Parts: sequence; C-alpha cells; structure tokens
Amino acid sequence: MKVTLVPSAVAADGSAPASIQHLTSYLVDESVVIDAGCVGFLDDPEKQANVRRAFLSHTHLDHIASLPILVENAYRAHRPGITIYGSAYVISCLKSNIFNWDVWPDFFALSTAETPFLRFETLEPGRSVAVDGLLVTPIEVNHVVPTFGFVIEDENSAIVVSSDTGPTEAIWERARSTKNLKAVFLEATFPAEMHRLADLSKHLTTATFAREVEKIDRSVRVIAVHIKARFHEQVVTELEALRLANIEIGRFGIPYCF
Repeated sequence: MKVTLVPSAVAADGSAPASIQHLTSYLVDESVVIDAGCVGFLDDPEKQANVRRAFLSHTHLDHIASLPILVENAYRAHRPGITIYGSAYVISCLKSNIFNWDVWPDFFALSTAETPFLRFETLEPGRSVAVDGLLVTPIEVNHVVPTFGFVIEDENSAIVVSSDTGPTEAIWERARSTKNLKAVFLEATFPAEMHRLADLSKHLTTATFAREVEKIDRSVRVIAVHIKARFHEQVVTELEALRLANIEIGRFGIPYCF
C-alpha cells in the first residue's frame, strides 16, 4: 500500500513541500483519496484524473476545500466521474452547501446515468467497502460534527487514519484486532497548554495524543498529522519530548509504503 500526504504548502524557496500544512488529503495507491482538502490543488491535473474514489471523513473545510476542483479535473466525457463516499450527513451537506449553484455548479443535478460528473455512496459505521484492491472501513470518532476515521487494508498491510478526533475508543478497538496493522496516522493538533480549546473543538493536544497512542496497544508506526500550522514548532518539540517509541512527524509529498 502506498500512502502520500498531499502537500498544501511549499517551502519558502519553492523547492519542496513545506512541513507546515493547512489542508488534509491522503492519496492511497493513486486512485483513492481520503479527504479532499488539497488533492484538487495538485499541479498535475492528470494525476487528479487518476483519482476515482474520494472517502470523506467529515465536512470541515480543511478536509473538503478542493473537492469541487477534484471532481471537475477527474471528469471525462466518456466515463463515469468520481465516486464520493461519506456519511448521510456529509452527502447532505455537500448537496446543500457546496454543489448548490451558489458556491459551485450542482454536479449532482448535472450528472446523468450515462456520464455522471460524480456518484456518491453513503457510508455506514463499521460497514467495509471494497474498492480498487482496498478494504475501507469507516469508524465513528469523537469530533464536533459526525466524523469517520478509516481502517484501510490490502492483502499485505493495514493502516488507520484517525481523522479529526478528541479522545476516542471504537477505532482503537478495531485497530487492535486488525491483522497486519503497519501504521496509524493520528492527529496532534494543539500544544498541551491549549487543552481547553482542544476539549471544546474535540481535537488532541500532545498530552492526549500520548494517551491515545497507549490505547493502540500495538507496536506500529504512529505518524503525527494535522498539526496546526501556527503551533507546528511547539507541537513537534513537545512530541519529541515525550520520547514515545515509533512516533514520527508526518512528511508531505513523499510516499509511505506499507
């Protein structure tokens, strides 16, 4: 399984993706994306056109900002458009607030049976979906809007993408029973001193990140992601001070292979 954290910012000299990021997308094996915060801003439209399926964890803008652009770039006149997978809440929000003619053309209405701009599939918690050699299982996590994390498996390995969450349980129960689990992509949004804001917004601080790692109870790589750009240096310093085994800071634009 190849997983790339899609860049949403570049270094000051333009030479490489920046370590600080503002939006979230995971490209899995070229044809599947988890969240569409920035994948639609890739500088190669043909690479976007390879994406056939987009799994959306929730409706916050940093996870869906580039979705309309992705749908447009992935469309070809003589083949079906991209398929969007999300909860009933996510699909309803996209129809009401994004593809509504005011913000973006209503691709749901414009789609025809012959050549749809997009298709959509409603996800149910715990019900796995088999796509492109992957098994994707949505698991409810603890955020301020209905949100899924995902367990993603192929025949050789499995990963967990926690998405945005405060302290949670169900996804770790699933992770502990998942064969060939290789890595967990876990949010570390705020420094420890911002615990009140983290509690209100249902995110993790570096302190609660450490407690969630304990719940995994498996010796796997844990990759810290979703670090708020303004506090990136402080969060990284605090994570390194924890001296937890197998913890690494997410890198962007360079594939992880599992």
